[in-house]
Order: sequence, then structure tokens, then C-alpha cells
Amino acid sequence: MAYDLKDKVIFITGAATGIGSRVVRIAVAEEAKHVAILDIAVEAGIAFQNELNSKHGNNKVQFIKCDVTNTEELNAAFAKVKDEFGYIDIVINNAGVLNDNLQVYVKQININVTALVTSSLKALELMRKDEGGKGGVVINMSSIAAICAVPDTPIYSATKAAVLKFTTAMGNDLYYSRTGVRFLTVCFGATDTPLLSVEKMGSFDSKVEAGIAETLKKLKWQSPESAARGVVDTYKNGASGSVWLIAGGKPAVEVTELYNKGIALFDHLIYN
Repeated sequence: MAYDLKDKVIFITGAATGIGSRVVRIAVAEEAKHVAILDIAVEAGIAFQNELNSKHGNNKVQFIKCDVTNTEELNAAFAKVKDEFGYIDIVINNAGVLNDNLQVYVKQININVTALVTSSLKALELMRKDEGGKGGVVINMSSIAAICAVPDTPIYSATKAAVLKFTTAMGNDLYYSRTGVRFLTVCFGATDTPLLSVEKMGSFDSKVEAGIAETLKKLKWQSPESAARGVVDTYKNGASGSVWLIAGGKPAVEVTELYNKGIALFDHLIYN
């Protein structure tokens, strides 16, 4: 079954710039009913909101200043959108940090994992069919670092592995059969955004940190526009629990079967 964005109410974190902002552009172009943009970048968020509303109609997009690690702010944002539009059809947990520096890594875990889980569970609470909702979709952003060897960023890689495990489990029929909420995992390859830059990255190890610029030169890059298109295609085509790779400027590729084969190798250790 193919899904579309027309008339959907969308809630997306970390979307004032980068991949998230490109997803928003596609959504409004494909006639989404409303897109709520959550971010801490107030100036960029308001400018983006005003630009899109001038082109697509008043209140097509709203910027909500929100630190996703602040549960009260996050829940208030969910309530605001639900109260104004009656429902939220799609939640995209896109906010992220890539910095293993000693001063930043705890924040990285809180944004990449804890806030993403909190947002996912809130979305499930609002959407689940067995508790009065009408179903919906949660898309969580993992990374190729969750499935490939990336020793340069062990903490970041661990956060994205957590996202992958959490989201595939939440997408299992154990939940989906009752809730009607699809959970989809996106694994991005290197994408040309400020997140992946010398200025934004760091390491607890001085030698690794000094080598970040050289490491970045070795990566296969894609544009944020290509990454965003992959997210939308994942939404349109992905079954609950599926895993999608978006890398190298190529269309989104489903890798669920390959991922599940790897998991199955160890199933005998816990199941009779």
C-alpha cells in the first residue's frame, strides 16, 4: 500500500534547517494540511515559517520553539498541534547531535535517544487505534553508523544503534496489530548538513578529534534534498518495522530483510 502526504498533519523535530527543513518543503508541496516545525533555532525557524506561509497559505506551517530534551516543552508542542488541528498523522523525530566530546556526549544521548523515545511514546499514545486514535506513522532517524563499523564516533554510533533497535521493535506486529501506528527507521549516509562538519563534531579522544577533517574527506556524500526525498519515499512505501537506507544520493533502499537476517543469527540464544 502506498501512502501520501495530502491533508496530513505532520510534526517534525529539528526541522528549521538541514534534512528536516527539506522534508517540510516536500510536505507542503505535496499538499500536507499542516506542518509543525520544532527546533531551538528561533531566527531560522521563524524565517522558514514565514517564507513557506507566504507561498502556501497562512498557517500551513508553524514554528514552535522547543528543546526536545525538555519533556514539558515537548508535550506542550504535541498538545498545541493536536488542539489546533484535531489530530497528528505523522511524527518525524529528526533532531540530532553528532559530537562525542566529553562536554557534549550526554546532551547527544539525551537528544538522539531519550527525547526520541519520549516523542515516539507520546505519538503512540495520541495515535493508537486501541485507545481511541486512528493510527499514524512515526519515522525515527538512525544512521549508517548503526549498521557499519564507525570507530571514530562510538557514542554517536551507539545512540543510532539504540534508535534502530527501539524503532524496529516498536514496529513489530506485537504493537502494530493493535495500535495501527507504523514505526519506520531511516538510516542516513553522510549528508551535507552542518551536523556533519568540523565545527559541530567532536571526540573525547584528542587524536580522533584532530583527524575529523580528514575523516570527512573520505565519506560518500549526499545532498539534504536527496536525503529528504528518501524520507518521504520511506513514509510512502514502508511497512511497519521496516528499515531503510538513504545514502550516496541514491533513492531509499529497504534493507529490512538483510537486517532481520543478522538478528536471526542470534535468536536461538534466547528462544526455544
